[in-house]
Amino acid sequence: MTGYDVLAEVYEWLISDAKLPPAEFAASFDDVLELLPPNAHVLDCSCGTGQLAVGLAGRGIQVVATDASEAMVRRTAELSEEFGASVRAVRANWEELPDHFQDKTFDMVFCVGNSLHHAAGATGRGAALESMSRLLRPGGRLVLTSRTWELVRARGSRLEIGDRLVRRNGRDAVVVYRWEIAPHWEEEHHIEIAIAQVDATGLVLVRSEVLSCWPYRYEELEADLHRVGLQTELSTFDLEAENYMVVASKV
Repeated sequence: MTGYDVLAEVYEWLISDAKLPPAEFAASFDDVLELLPPNAHVLDCSCGTGQLAVGLAGRGIQVVATDASEAMVRRTAELSEEFGASVRAVRANWEELPDHFQDKTFDMVFCVGNSLHHAAGATGRGAALESMSRLLRPGGRLVLTSRTWELVRARGSRLEIGDRLVRRNGRDAVVVYRWEIAPHWEEEHHIEIAIAQVDATGLVLVRSEVLSCWPYRYEELEADLHRVGLQTELSTFDLEAENYMVVASKV
C-alpha cells in the first residue's frame, strides 16, 4: 500500500466541486443509503480526508472511518470536529481491519475514491476484499468505486495537465497526473500526482507523490468479489465510462 501522506495536505484539490461538501458527497450515494436498516453501522475504509464519512455522520448514521495514511486519518478527524460530526477515525490498511473490528460488525462498507488499485496485485486485492467481507453482516453491502482500468491502460503512459485552475481555501492550483503504464496487467504501475499551487504573487508551490497501483479488469473484480462471499447487486460498469460503481451483498 502507498501512503498519500504528502497529498493528504492538498487532497481537496483532487475532490470535485460537487463532492467537496460532506453533505453533497454523501448525497451522491442516496440510492445506496436507502438500503440501510435503521440504526445502521457503516465503515468507510478508504476515507481520504473524510468528506463521505462526515457527510454520513451528518445524517445520523454511526460511522467509522479508516485509512492507511496517518495524515488522512488526522485530516478526517479535523473535518469531523469542524462539522461537529461523530466519526471514529482509525489508521488501518485493509488487511488490518479485522484486528480493529469484529466480524459481522457493519451493515455497509464503503471503499470509494478509486482506492482498491493500491492493493498489491491479485493477492493483495483478494486479501483486502476478504477483510471487508468479513466485517459485513449477512445481507450487508460493500459499495466500491473504481476507475475503468481497461480505458486507462489503453491510453498508455502519458502526462495529463489540468486545463483549468482549481480553487480551494482561497488558493488556485493546477492538478497534474503522470501515468506510468507497465507492459502487463499484473505488473506494478505508477501514478505521480502533483498539485501546483499558485499564490497571489505568482509563486508556484508544488506538492507531489508517486503512488503504486495494480490495475484489474472488471471481470477479475467480479470474480474476486464472488470468492470472498459477495454477490453483485448493482454495477454501473461501462467500457466507455471513466469510472464505475459496484454494490455487492454478503451472501
